Amino acid sequence: MGEVTRNTALEAWMNQHGYSSNSLAEAVNLAVERLTGRTGGLDGSSIRDWKAGRVKWPKSATRRALEDVSGLPATALGFVPRGRTRITPTSPQEYSDTMKRRSLVGGIAAAAAAAVPGTASPRRVGMSDVDRLQQRFAEIIARDHRHGGQRGLEQQAVALADEALNLQNAGSATQRVRSSLYAAAAAFRSSAMWAAIDGRRYDEAKAHMREAQALAEMSGDQAIKFRIWSHAGTMYRHMGRPADALAANDVARSTHITRRDPMFASLGLARQAAIQGVAQDRSGTRRAFEQAQEAMLRADPDAYRPVWMLAFYDQAELDSLALSAYLSLGDYQTAEYHAHRCLSALRPHMARSRAIATTRLAHAQLGQGDAEAATVTAMKVSTDAATQHARVSRMLQEFGAALRATASGSPVVQTWTEHAAAWRTIA
Repeated sequence: MGEVTRNTALEAWMNQHGYSSNSLAEAVNLAVERLTGRTGGLDGSSIRDWKAGRVKWPKSATRRALEDVSGLPATALGFVPRGRTRITPTSPQEYSDTMKRRSLVGGIAAAAAAAVPGTASPRRVGMSDVDRLQQRFAEIIARDHRHGGQRGLEQQAVALADEALNLQNAGSATQRVRSSLYAAAAAFRSSAMWAAIDGRRYDEAKAHMREAQALAEMSGDQAIKFRIWSHAGTMYRHMGRPADALAANDVARSTHITRRDPMFASLGLARQAAIQGVAQDRSGTRRAFEQAQEAMLRADPDAYRPVWMLAFYDQAELDSLALSAYLSLGDYQTAEYHAHRCLSALRPHMARSRAIATTRLAHAQLGQGDAEAATVTAMKVSTDAATQHARVSRMLQEFGAALRATASGSPVVQTWTEHAAAWRTIA
């Protein structure tokens, strides 16, 4: 067996772009699916084999998918083709600098060619370009529901927003196409914003919010404007600023789409109720949730809605927001009721939402004095969510602190401590 040399180039690239072994495996699996129509079979251990140098040259489809995700050739990421000896690879930063120089030279050449009449005909940008971006947006949404909060997802969404904006200058287009491109860019920026919120990177989230709001105004798309301001309300709620959260959510609720589609009205009301829970407004919380439920029941299930809305907002999400609100109010029995409703109705792809609801259920059970049941519940949270998702990790840390404070000396404290220690070794 040949010498095994650690792949430091891949490790450096992953650290630079915020990828864990699990999140990179997920990103490459999605890219494999785009290329071949079949889901990739990588997991975190596969990526650890790459980093350890045990896999020197991945299979062709996997290698191509990794190149699509990273924007770099496999050799720049430290991989060595079979039959060749390892050489010092071009670092990702060196490769990036080289590509920037090539892009600059290419751009100058293209500009010079365009300046000469008759040398080239302008490209026509059409709805097929928009459709391609919308497919990539659906992939971003799917990845968010599996993991959420990852810096790599945030960066990918920003890159796709830039791609949508670059198409504005790539050739001629109708006004409909230009508006759709601005809407696509706003959608990607709003996903970057949400990833930053979910990862508790609030300064970055606010920067994405400002970009997304400007793009949404240029697009005239009411649905994406609703999404951005609704995300802003959630961001301020997580930051413990309910007055700002209500103001932002009110902007979302004032968009025309909430009057056209009761499902949007329902989401706006449900998020208002969650904010009122943080503000300790018990009657306002209850009233807003009743209105949110009524609006959802009025909504036409067959109406056209954007992919981001279809992917997450349903009865399970409404109960998830109720769980959050009643937990904030200290009404642990009602919170537990909504937790069980949420978990029983969650769709299989909602991995991140399941981890959050399970953690909140544990808090609700502990709040009622049932430390043993709460510990059993908290231990059901997946290792991936517990170690890779900032919001879940924070809530589990808070659970451990509350458990030690309320059940000091109990065997369940030792059980939880050992379980949490195992997570830390994996992370």
